[in-house]
Amino acid sequence: MSNFAFVLDTTKRPLAPVHPAKARLLLKEGKVAVFKLYPFTIILKEVSNATCPNLELKIDPGSKTTGIAIVQGNKVIFGAELTHRGQAIKASLESRRSLRRSRRNRHTRYRKAKFLNRTRFQGWLAPSLQHRVETISTWVKRLLKLAPISSISQELVRFDLQQMENPEISGTEYQQGTLLGYEVREYLLNKWERKCAYCGRENVPLQVEHIHPKAKGGSNRISNLCLACSKCNQKKGTQSIEKFLAKKPEVLNRILAQAKRPLKDAAAVNSTRWALLNKLKETGLPIATGSGGLTKFNRARLNLPKTHWIDAACVAKIESLKLLTNKPLLIKATGHGTRQMCRNDKLGFPDRYVPRFKSVKGFKTGDIVKAIVVNGKKVGRYMGRVAVRTTGSFNISATKLVQGISFKCCQIVQRKDGYNYGF
Repeated sequence: MSNFAFVLDTTKRPLAPVHPAKARLLLKEGKVAVFKLYPFTIILKEVSNATCPNLELKIDPGSKTTGIAIVQGNKVIFGAELTHRGQAIKASLESRRSLRRSRRNRHTRYRKAKFLNRTRFQGWLAPSLQHRVETISTWVKRLLKLAPISSISQELVRFDLQQMENPEISGTEYQQGTLLGYEVREYLLNKWERKCAYCGRENVPLQVEHIHPKAKGGSNRISNLCLACSKCNQKKGTQSIEKFLAKKPEVLNRILAQAKRPLKDAAAVNSTRWALLNKLKETGLPIATGSGGLTKFNRARLNLPKTHWIDAACVAKIESLKLLTNKPLLIKATGHGTRQMCRNDKLGFPDRYVPRFKSVKGFKTGDIVKAIVVNGKKVGRYMGRVAVRTTGSFNISATKLVQGISFKCCQIVQRKDGYNYGF
């Protein structure tokens, strides 16, 4: 089942989202018009005095993909997965840095170095991390314009390390050990990539294993824990890891190094969590928070599959959950292109010219268009993203690439906004 359709009244005030079947019926009767394709939004043609229910927007921030869900009571009516481009930004900055340093070494070797004269404001984040905050904030603002959202829930911490180190800090659930166990297991599953640390087996039941045996004084600290399959765990027993892996020095070195290494993705999420929370507070809506262990606890208790958008629906405290959609909107950040006037090849030499003006006949590359061709070799209807050419003969990426479509046959469906969409 698809996501519910967003509804706007004649003044663009958000109303209660409706079931896809009802949206199709309203379109067929001519009572509404399509306002936006992604996410699908309709707008009423007549004034409506309908009351708006209270909806909750839930967010599960991730390093690579962020889950988004809109919940009405205990019903999930909208789900989306937002894929970030943090790694692409990092790669672009590194490429620019290498080109700049190469140019400096060739032409201005004696110029005074400037790498120590920059200052950073308080709360500064690396561009790849700031991108995650800004992208999530952008989509929160968009959804606030499309749905009557009255509150927001955010997964504030991926792993509650403080509770893991000090279970007595507060809370009866932690003291009883149920939620603490979920925090530890979720952390270890991510850190050891859901594999046995010793043999690398996947898709088998994994047990929490003490690297330095507890029988020989090993502690329960998170840095002394890994995951092992039942066979390896029993085979190791109370042996020291050095003795157990004496014939596999490369595996020993990898495990010892990985045990001390922090999680890269978790570090990225933890670096941006407070900046994102402060951004969400700017909306003026009440904000609820929860940890990653609590999210997993809720999902396991309700026997739900693990996906980013379902994780978002399980953020914070919930009693029950009913999925009215199983087809989330897949959103991928692509950016708005580059301002470079000339592209470089892999060696840094000028490769090709880029036109200064990006618009051709009112179209830009990336716009979603509908083309109806009534004569010629390419008769048919096409819908997809357009790649413009100064000649006015465009390419459209539909189910397959269609070349040589005249701009006269094209009609804008949705302007490019820096994102690709899919289901």
